[in-house]
Amino acid sequence: MTQDKRKANAIARMVQSRRAMLVLVAVLVFIWLLFEIKTDDIMRLDAAAYSLVVMHMRTAWLTPIMQSISDLAYPVVLVVMLLVIEVFAPGRRPGLCAAVNLVLATLLNLLLKTLVQRPRPEGYRLVAESGFSFPSGHSMVAMAFYGLLIWMVWRYEKDALVRWLGVIGFGLVIVLVGLSRIYLGVHYASDVLAGFCASIAWLGVYTKLLAPIFLTPRDGSRDAPGEKDDSAGRKD
Repeated sequence: MTQDKRKANAIARMVQSRRAMLVLVAVLVFIWLLFEIKTDDIMRLDAAAYSLVVMHMRTAWLTPIMQSISDLAYPVVLVVMLLVIEVFAPGRRPGLCAAVNLVLATLLNLLLKTLVQRPRPEGYRLVAESGFSFPSGHSMVAMAFYGLLIWMVWRYEKDALVRWLGVIGFGLVIVLVGLSRIYLGVHYASDVLAGFCASIAWLGVYTKLLAPIFLTPRDGSRDAPGEKDDSAGRKD
């Protein structure tokens, strides 16, 4: 085994261990939140977020901005994003990869909501919403969809500056979507955090098992464009 192959194997093992650790932490936090809401309808976390976001942040000029940010996780916006991904993203079927991820994450959210059946907050909603509250669908969809884009940018983009801008930009969208759901009064903070955790755990599985099937180049190579071995032209 060449030195380059040993280095690649070591990096792969490190990535897998980090992925497993991230999934484990996300699952444990989700279970803790689930246990807490089952023993107490309003957690201290929710009360603190309500005081900070609803009582102190709400202003007439900020409300339409938060509504627009929340719309970034609505189907119309996501469909447009899927078309852009299919046209410009690398890989064999990037749009299909993102679409399957979005559909499965949405179904998982509906299943979790049906099982938990936590009522939505009452008395301070700025928009009308139906259905159960835990976990937040917008937050879960935002993390699943834009989180996959973060993974794709980090894996495929060669330019370090563009890679970091993509990660920071999409990460900011995820956080702001979650914040907007608390601001608009349609979710508790624990709903949002649970949605993030559920999708992080889901992405750990999806990017390992399913995403490579859609993104493997047509020639069968499993190397991402940004990860190809630049030593191919060198002799050992």
